[in-house]
Amino acid sequence: MKKIWSSLKPYLRWAILGGTLFFLLKAFINHWREVAAIQIDAAGWINLAIALAITLLAHIWAGLVWGKILQSFQQPVKLSWVLLVYLKTNIAKYLPGNVWHFYGRIRAVIDVGGSLSAATISVLLEPILMAAAALLISLTGTQLNLVETHGNILTWGLQILSLVVVLLSVHPRFLNPILRLLNRLKGQTGGNQVFQIKHYPLVPLLGELTFLGLRGTGFLVTFAALTTVNYNQILLLFTTFSLAWVLGLIIPTPGGLGVFETTALALLRQDFPIAVILSVVALFRFVSILAEILGAGASWLRQG
Repeated sequence: MKKIWSSLKPYLRWAILGGTLFFLLKAFINHWREVAAIQIDAAGWINLAIALAITLLAHIWAGLVWGKILQSFQQPVKLSWVLLVYLKTNIAKYLPGNVWHFYGRIRAVIDVGGSLSAATISVLLEPILMAAAALLISLTGTQLNLVETHGNILTWGLQILSLVVVLLSVHPRFLNPILRLLNRLKGQTGGNQVFQIKHYPLVPLLGELTFLGLRGTGFLVTFAALTTVNYNQILLLFTTFSLAWVLGLIIPTPGGLGVFETTALALLRQDFPIAVILSVVALFRFVSILAEILGAGASWLRQG
């Protein structure tokens, strides 16, 4: 069974990507006239520029949070250097496999004398804390009935369970025994060689909440570029963004491509015209990738 799963796993992400893109294409075909009729005025272009700046700022902030995680692990790195590495490798998440940005960061830390264990834990801890932050936001939104869950107690329970599991998984009492076990499996028995986490990563978790807040603001401003967003819809959009973003993080497609857009469309179609949602998610994906390209380009020029 394990061999069958291993052989099918590489094709799973492409099957998911194909399915989500087919769903989006079908929605676009059914509403292409409405999408074509949407126009962006001068204020809308200004909003898109603001969304781009906020999204780039979010990635810069995420790089600094990763840097603080490494420094808390007593790694010999400077925040300025970590930020450049983070931005330079960020675009690699769109490559097949969706792990090359992690590999690039681990390799960079090791090259400057850092610990393999600390570097690996840092790049694994970052998305886990991001997922916890997104779940906190989305859970708050669903409890306030900002996103329709059709009264499904199972959906609510799964969100609570997922959040508890994620938060406990990074607690030193749970994580350190796993690290000791991995060390023994590698044949390293010296106690001084075992990397351990000393404190619960509360400050990085707050940092990732800020990251999600910035990314959600970029999504909100992109929405405002195409349509009027009422005050009572702001929290709805933040909640929807968080749910769509965390699903895009955990479902295996390059950079969450297709998953984020499909989820946002499914959650918002009762509150906004489908043509508007399709246009917004397409623009937001463009803004996100452009921000990552600008960040990577600036880091290459700075290091060069």
